[in-house]
Amino acid sequence: MSIQCTIVPVTPYQQNCSVIKCQASGRAAIVDPGGDVDRILEAVEKMDATVEKIILTHAHMDHCAAADVLRQQLGVPIEGPEKADSFWLEKLPEWCRMAGFPHADAFEPDRWLEEGDTVTVGEQTLKVIHCPGHTPGHVVFLYEPQKVAWVGDVLFQGSIGRTDFPMGNHDELVASIREKLFPLGDEITFIPGHGPTSTFGQERRSNPFVADPRYG
Repeated sequence: MSIQCTIVPVTPYQQNCSVIKCQASGRAAIVDPGGDVDRILEAVEKMDATVEKIILTHAHMDHCAAADVLRQQLGVPIEGPEKADSFWLEKLPEWCRMAGFPHADAFEPDRWLEEGDTVTVGEQTLKVIHCPGHTPGHVVFLYEPQKVAWVGDVLFQGSIGRTDFPMGNHDELVASIREKLFPLGDEITFIPGHGPTSTFGQERRSNPFVADPRYG
């Protein structure tokens, strides 16, 4: 058995929240719920899934502002991101206010994630890869059996994540992509935090920010 994924664009930022369902068990995880709780839960219902956890790639508001609301509403834990993003979560109300975003309370996840950890969704297992640069505690979730990854704001079709936020680091981001993601294989399809899906191979060949010079 495998996993089923529904992408739900949320917030004015059109952030790609995903609902990942283990088809064997019917249990599911919500990835990066930034807002629009009703729309996310509607997708869960359409998938006939039972949410067992929330997982976060990083702690920017458009990826996590609805996480604690859903945790309380559904009685499920939050896993991720890596602890270096804790300062983003502590100041979540402040970031939301400055951006004109709906209010969100500060919160802590039930489990911080680290490089080499795994996250279960029903009977399936996702690998956790720490990919700093966009934020210091950013993680990526890889599901090897279907060659799919949820990369948050590390990599996009034709672009990469911003590094002008507090604790962002451009060189670190490029290294995360080239040294941690691309070696996973050209055939990996990735779901970015915004915009359309792509593959690591396509980006390695044509992405102007991180393309392999051999393809130039």
